[in-house]
Amino acid sequence: MANKHYVLLLLSFLVLCCRQSNNESTLTKIEGERIEINNDLKPKPEIEEFIAPYRENVNKNLDSVISYAPETYAKGDGAFNTAIGNFMADAVLEEGNIIFNKRTGHNIDLVLLNFGGIRSIISQGDITTRTAYEVMPFENSVVVVGMKGDKVMEMMNYLSKAKKAHPVSKQLQLTLGKDFEITSVSIHGKPIDLNKTYYVATNDYLYNGGDRMGFFQPNEGLEILDYKIRNVLIDHFKKHDTIHPKRDNRFIKLND
Repeated sequence: MANKHYVLLLLSFLVLCCRQSNNESTLTKIEGERIEINNDLKPKPEIEEFIAPYRENVNKNLDSVISYAPETYAKGDGAFNTAIGNFMADAVLEEGNIIFNKRTGHNIDLVLLNFGGIRSIISQGDITTRTAYEVMPFENSVVVVGMKGDKVMEMMNYLSKAKKAHPVSKQLQLTLGKDFEITSVSIHGKPIDLNKTYYVATNDYLYNGGDRMGFFQPNEGLEILDYKIRNVLIDHFKKHDTIHPKRDNRFIKLND
């Protein structure tokens, strides 16, 4: 009986301690110090020595030459389509379709990316892995969306009103009149069938409504390729010892 009382007393003591501990935790004052990161901070030699081999290896990989650009390509080189934008959209088409076709048996009909996603030029000369990171520093990945023709037409209307060189792939031909109205549009050389399902590749940022592109949803299905656009570029560069991006008539505006 004495042991039973002892156990009960011990349990009561532990409960009381826990309650006191919990009450005290709510009264704890936490203080912090703001440390500004600037040039006054001196590197620690032991840390620099530790990370040096890793930094050298990363830089070696980033600076490895994987292709060549005969000219400099910038996203400001055209009003409605640019060489660099065309190159990126077509790269997503060619590299992404390998995965998409293997998984689904279907082919990508169209690619749409965003003008603001091009973050750097491709300079004339050697193209390195670092080039791909500069052009596409974001973690955006490729997704393929099943879209009925009427939703694709919403996309065309968006492009006509956006008045930007949002990159589109070579299967599309979109012509605007002098007042930015759509005068002709085709995919694979055929008018858009409003009842047909088209497979449109884009990035996950745009699919989720980025740049106010709300036409991707609702849709007829979504395939996530788990393929970063940056890696698309790297793979595409490696397949071509020299790239030849060109402006063409895939998205144009008539001046007359």
